[in-house]
Amino acid sequence: MGKKKITEQSHEDIIKETEKVEETIKKQAKLPSKVDRISEGRIYISSSYNNTIITLTNNRGQVLASKSAGSVGFKGTKKATSFASSRVAESIANMCKKLAIEKIEIFIKGIGAGRESAVRTLVNQGLNVVSIKDVTPIPHNGCRPAKVRRV
Repeated sequence: MGKKKITEQSHEDIIKETEKVEETIKKQAKLPSKVDRISEGRIYISSSYNNTIITLTNNRGQVLASKSAGSVGFKGTKKATSFASSRVAESIANMCKKLAIEKIEIFIKGIGAGRESAVRTLVNQGLNVVSIKDVTPIPHNGCRPAKVRRV
């Protein structure tokens, strides 16, 4: 199998690596400075037959974090389950806690299996939910029907 190469790191090298990791985490989390702390946010839940996508934004609509069932680690038909959507909601709730968001508004779109379980998980995680709105697009008159078939 060959020899395994063992490298020894000094204490200073380990500290430098941890600082780099912390900086990248801060960049990924998009943490605002102490001056522009966000107290209110919006959560958009898009639940389809195949996936659940949850997006965290501020009141202006600027995206702070976004997660889907695929990014959490589910593949194939498991992405469409209510369990997967609850895991996605759990990770978004953790982001809300990191960003110190106190109040959230929830907007639900779509007709997938993960609608209710995502909302339930967000409430159970201790977030202060101000309102829940369903913004699923509904056709008022629908498409024009196909012409009558002549045989």
